Amino acid sequence: MMTSVLTKQFEAALQYAVRLHSTQVRKCTNVPYISHLLSVASIVMENGGSEEEVIAALLHDAVEDQGGAKVFDEIQRLFGSQVGEIIAGCTDAWAEPKPPWRERKEKYITHLYEVSPSVLLVSCADKLHNARSILTDYRKNREDVWMRFKGGKEGVLWYYREITNTYKKLKTNPAIVSELDRVVSELERLTEKNDQQ
Repeated sequence: MMTSVLTKQFEAALQYAVRLHSTQVRKCTNVPYISHLLSVASIVMENGGSEEEVIAALLHDAVEDQGGAKVFDEIQRLFGSQVGEIIAGCTDAWAEPKPPWRERKEKYITHLYEVSPSVLLVSCADKLHNARSILTDYRKNREDVWMRFKGGKEGVLWYYREITNTYKKLKTNPAIVSELDRVVSELERLTEKNDQQ
């Protein structure tokens, strides 16, 4: 259920996210990683998310990037099982080393058919912010942007098109999916145009 009032739980989650990710930056940039988490939380909030969904958006990368199962247990204890369930559903790798990139992404897309609407909302918001960042960076750095990604240009374009189509099939939040589709289509258009030059 959409919330219009955020409680002390949100404030605690915000402080926890800042503490967990304080030294982390976005891939190959100097941008503090918390900017991504705040953006994803904002997208969820602006699209009718509940407080639990907003908190999960703030913490969606905590397990994958900041401590695995130990951090997951702590999040569940601090913020509840619903937040934990959403984060688990958004996590594509729990252990280090992570499985090969393509295998991990294919498994994540398949997994989306089994998750709750809350997981789909947070996952789609995450992919929208990531796609916006890639598009912005592509406009600045052109082909150099692909060096940041294990999947390279072909892999990243494949993944974002496939996951966008999956969200469409699953009838995930239409406003977010429509924006994601627009951003991914623009990225495809620009890369194709660049390839033809």
